[in-house]
Amino acid sequence: MSLKEKVAIVAGGGQNLGEHISYRLAREGYGVAVTDINEENAVSVASDIEKETDQNVIGFKVDVTDEESVSEMVTRVKEEFGRIDLLVFNAGVAKSTKITNFELNDWKIMVDVNLTGYFLCAREVSKVMIDQGEGSIIQINSKSGKVGSKHNAGYSSSKFGGVGLTQSLALDLAEHGVRVNSIMPGNLLKSPMFQSLIPSYAKKLNISEDEVEQVYIDKVPMKRGCTYEDVANAIVFYASDQASYMTGQSINVTGGQVMH
Repeated sequence: MSLKEKVAIVAGGGQNLGEHISYRLAREGYGVAVTDINEENAVSVASDIEKETDQNVIGFKVDVTDEESVSEMVTRVKEEFGRIDLLVFNAGVAKSTKITNFELNDWKIMVDVNLTGYFLCAREVSKVMIDQGEGSIIQINSKSGKVGSKHNAGYSSSKFGGVGLTQSLALDLAEHGVRVNSIMPGNLLKSPMFQSLIPSYAKKLNISEDEVEQVYIDKVPMKRGCTYEDVANAIVFYASDQASYMTGQSINVTGGQVMH
């Protein structure tokens, strides 16, 4: 089977990192299903990618926390493309605050999207991949899934859980030729998610908001933030046959900031 026949779902693909991943996979020859809680974004991104790449790209709304919505996503992609070779689970939410002020609802939302959403998408996609006898599942995790993060109890906990889920899925699915890995990006300094957290980080660090980015750059041995392309490069490799002996891994893309 040629690469041009491969099909990817990008959950949370309608903006920011997910949009970049969707574009990159199409350029690599994948047919792509761009799914997102924001239907307008998903449809718009899919249309733009299809025009630019001539790949078959579809976009539609999916709520990764809703069992029926996820099941319908997998059914639709299977019907449209005939197979599913790659799931990139990129849906995620973050809110930063000290534990004493952490709202239970914020905790639940992060666990629901970041962890339960991953579980549901992986569970439903794995059924198709088992029938095929091959496939790859990649979760976009975070360096906060390897080390605790101050004022980020909900986000970090959900991401640590994702590592355990990745390893467990890898063991469940190895006999079926399906590999499961997590990508652990460093700080995506220019991403809207990181930018939205700058006010709380400034307060946490007791510095001005315009100093925050440099503080986080200084934490990295390679002295720069993580980029969308850094993450996409790792995805393309770990989805490829070149990584055929790699499963259950949590791959750091952190410029040396996290090394375990």
